[in-house]
Amino acid sequence: MARRIPESHGPVRYGPPLPGDGLPVLPELSARLAAAAARPESEPVGGGGALLDAACGHWDRRGLSAVPDRVVAAPGAPALLLALTAALGGDVLVPRPCATWWGPYARLLGRPVFHVATPAECGGVPDPFALLETVRRVRAEGGDPRLLVLSVADDPTATVAPPEVLHETVEAAAAEGLHLVSDETWRDTRHAPYDSVLLSPAEMLPERVTVVTDLAGALLPPGWPAAIARFPAGEVGADLHARVLDVLTALGARVAGPVAAAAAYALTEPEPVLARLAASVALHTHLAAALHTAVVEAGALALPPQAGRHLYVDLGPLRPALSAQGVGDAQDLEDFLTARLGLPAPGGHRFGDDLGAPRVRLSTGDLLGGTDEERAACLGSPAPWELPHVRRALSHVTSVFDDLRDDARRGEPSR
Repeated sequence: MARRIPESHGPVRYGPPLPGDGLPVLPELSARLAAAAARPESEPVGGGGALLDAACGHWDRRGLSAVPDRVVAAPGAPALLLALTAALGGDVLVPRPCATWWGPYARLLGRPVFHVATPAECGGVPDPFALLETVRRVRAEGGDPRLLVLSVADDPTATVAPPEVLHETVEAAAAEGLHLVSDETWRDTRHAPYDSVLLSPAEMLPERVTVVTDLAGALLPPGWPAAIARFPAGEVGADLHARVLDVLTALGARVAGPVAAAAAYALTEPEPVLARLAASVALHTHLAAALHTAVVEAGALALPPQAGRHLYVDLGPLRPALSAQGVGDAQDLEDFLTARLGLPAPGGHRFGDDLGAPRVRLSTGDLLGGTDEERAACLGSPAPWELPHVRRALSHVTSVFDDLRDDARRGEPSR
């Protein structure tokens, strides 16, 4: 991740991956993949019958009815977003910050991407008034905004948008005739699912929302690319579904057969998959809370994490200590913290944030050890956060941020 030349701020070639869970692959998933490895036939573009049926059941259990001819599978959510952007045409609107993979695909197609400020209480969803202002400004300048991408459970901010905020944003988007893509990759990784209400935009505006879920968020290892999309009912959904299949066909974007078999199994949510998901969420909930405490007590700013395996940190209050180390922007901060922490710390500019703002995303999966034995120990322990290697990792992160706090107070460079 180190910068090679001064001009290389934010190259598309470095896109931080989805935060992994840092755990060994579930044996039942490995068995499904291995059993399908000898099959010579290719999975159809858009997914085979077993995968699409499993995807429909997955959404049905979440209150979003789905039928196979309104569902598509692809090798990862980026392929789906590329196909959707190509099929819909026009300019793209995204919140600031947003998932690192949302913007490059529109730019690859030559489509302008406009970032919209988010409310103070959450990320992932544009502020409704800022959205209206941005749409009207873009149109006044000759643009053609058609697509809004948002996420109720967000990467990078790890927040969950309150229903009232989401409702206002969806209303604003509907008033401007936008189509919405709801990235729901992280919806099943909420830290306290019974303490909050998560609504999908598809429940509020069913005729104009396509839901996309990358299975690496909750069900599959990141190295097994598979994602699913649910299209609206009616003619709009049918036409968009057909055009997306055309784009995926042109790209040759098929889910690999063995991965499709594992994905279909995971989407049915059998007991081993649900048990692993529950254990993973509990572990990362604890680690995210510990990380949040460490950075906030050091004087940095971060919204309390509510979903996922990550944390978004603003080190603005520690700028004096950072400046003394030659850290002038988010790329410098990425380089500095990656070296100091010994862990990836992608800067906020990777997520469409201001280059000058000292912000980074930290991932909890990086705290679980560097060997298979250490990661496996996290699964076998009733309190994995108390394991020596996990405690050392948390202690080291705390120490780095405490040093920055102390040096900022003294006006001296950090050790």
